[in-house]
Amino acid sequence: MTAAGSSSPAAPRLDARTERWRAHREQVRGEFVDAAFRALAEHGPDVSMDDIARAAGCAKPKLYRHFADKTDLYLAILERVQSLLWERVLAKISLTTDSVAELLRTAIAEYVAVVEEQPDVFRFLVHSRMAQQAEQPERAIEVAQRSALVAAQLIEERLVGQDVDTGSLELTAYAIFGAVGSATDWWLGANRARTEVMSTERFTEHVSTIARGMLDGVAELNNLSIDVDKPAHLAFLPE
Repeated sequence: MTAAGSSSPAAPRLDARTERWRAHREQVRGEFVDAAFRALAEHGPDVSMDDIARAAGCAKPKLYRHFADKTDLYLAILERVQSLLWERVLAKISLTTDSVAELLRTAIAEYVAVVEEQPDVFRFLVHSRMAQQAEQPERAIEVAQRSALVAAQLIEERLVGQDVDTGSLELTAYAIFGAVGSATDWWLGANRARTEVMSTERFTEHVSTIARGMLDGVAELNNLSIDVDKPAHLAFLPE
């Protein structure tokens, strides 16, 4: 029997001060990411936490008050790049009417444009001391995989009712993102040492063709044919 006047505990109310602090913390973290981009532009991919703190106009201890460690800041920069890329891609495509070939070309062209605008950011994400020294590299892999999962899910939603193995679709998205990342590493690295450097347009064409080849492969594994000149929901047909 409950005590007189007692009642079941009420759901905890959101503390307005806690919510304000959360919003403030996110704002400050965003400002530090902005500073990281400025520091990358000045110091290149081997930028240090000291460089970023100076770009933000503060002492390094303040930086560590808002980021648990170097990995935390590294992931915040990676997430910013991914958000920027998705915003640019989604602003230029129609998942309902654009053909698969158009979707691939636009997505890859926007990706290449982002890399070309800020090559040291990409080099930082792949090769920097901060990337190599990250205490939890699986967290970085997890963040990088989110874009592949989002892409797979966007296509999956338009293939409802079709006999397409969604596991194969996810695997294909992972493979395409991995291939594009590796190709970009070559384009920014070994390619720049060649006598005839591959142009942005040629690189985009190569990567788009590679991605289309992967789609052809997964369609074949699912006993389907793919017409890349049709929208995704019409592109896969039984053989």
